[in-house]
Amino acid sequence: MRASSKWLSVVGIGEDGVSGLGDAAKRLVAEAEIVFGGKRHLALAASLIKGKSRAWPSPFDTAMREVIALRGQRVCVLASGDPFLHGVGVTLARQVPVGEMIVITAPSAFSLAASRLGWALQDIETVSLHGHAIDLIRPLLQSGRRVLALTSDGDGPGAVAALLAQLGFGRSRLTVLEALGGPDERIRTTSASEFVLENINPLNVLALELESDREARILPLTAGRPDDLFEHDGQITKSEIRAMTLAALAPRRGELLWDIGAGSGSISIEWMLADPAMRAVAIEENAERAARIRRNATAFGVPGLTVVEGAAPAALIGLPTPDVIFIGGGGTDGGVMDAAISALPAGGRLVANAVTLEMEGLLLAKHAELGGDLVRIAISRETAIGSMSGWRPAMPVTQWSWVKP
Repeated sequence: MRASSKWLSVVGIGEDGVSGLGDAAKRLVAEAEIVFGGKRHLALAASLIKGKSRAWPSPFDTAMREVIALRGQRVCVLASGDPFLHGVGVTLARQVPVGEMIVITAPSAFSLAASRLGWALQDIETVSLHGHAIDLIRPLLQSGRRVLALTSDGDGPGAVAALLAQLGFGRSRLTVLEALGGPDERIRTTSASEFVLENINPLNVLALELESDREARILPLTAGRPDDLFEHDGQITKSEIRAMTLAALAPRRGELLWDIGAGSGSISIEWMLADPAMRAVAIEENAERAARIRRNATAFGVPGLTVVEGAAPAALIGLPTPDVIFIGGGGTDGGVMDAAISALPAGGRLVANAVTLEMEGLLLAKHAELGGDLVRIAISRETAIGSMSGWRPAMPVTQWSWVKP
């Protein structure tokens, strides 16, 4: 059999097992020489399997070496529901050309949940918390929003409920949908603040109808979130400057940012909030601030932010190549700037803010040498002056933006 022929079948199976499979899916399972799957999948399809059964190794091999080694034989992989929705199909497609696969899907857990609730899938948010920190749900917490979340186990719904109650969403309606499509299917509803459900099936989807209290922690959808949402010691790019800086950084889906001298991490955190595919490395030499960045990343629902504790430029060595670099504003020497410029690939973007004369002088020199754009940002805030009020200017910021040729 040629390696380019369709030697690999990927079959989605639900909790109803063989009875829920169509004829084509049944034939692929029955004709396979080797059938891979989780122990549960193999048990569900046991009556069909005529070849050898192989349970996935633990830990799971994302390189799919056992499957790849069988190229040219008739191999079937069993997956939960839709293999390409947070499933093994995605992992396989990274290793096997899609032209070598036959894929037959079953309804996903999200589709089944939406059908039970009467929810329009296109109008709701979906998130997988399976194997991930539940903090990923934080950016989705908006009053009136509906969310479907895959959880890791029977304890997941309770953990999410506790988090919602802690963040001021205790009145939210929670529906736990267990073992959907199978004989043990069960659906129960409660509120986050009154969550006492027990003996929850590990295979569950959590449906949230979010309702917030007046003091709920709600993350605004635009850049320049309020400073008081961040834990900081004063070393923070202030809200208005941050919004303008994010606009200059111009996030594009999937890009990697280096945030050098990250302080509170506000720039890299808001960068990651722009899209779930965004990536960032926050470089901070102060250990206390580095720990604070990690706490802020958790509080804003971007636990994937990488924090590197160390001083630039030495701390930059060995980091993955950035698409964009931000250097924040207290002051730095030319060695950091030169290392950043050297690290950028062609077309990479750099934005640097200066609040000190020394840093401003460096930016002026780099602008004269390399070009780019210079912007002067001045913000004033209303403040009390005796019994009256007036404008109190904040320290002006000089911002240099540059694209590497």
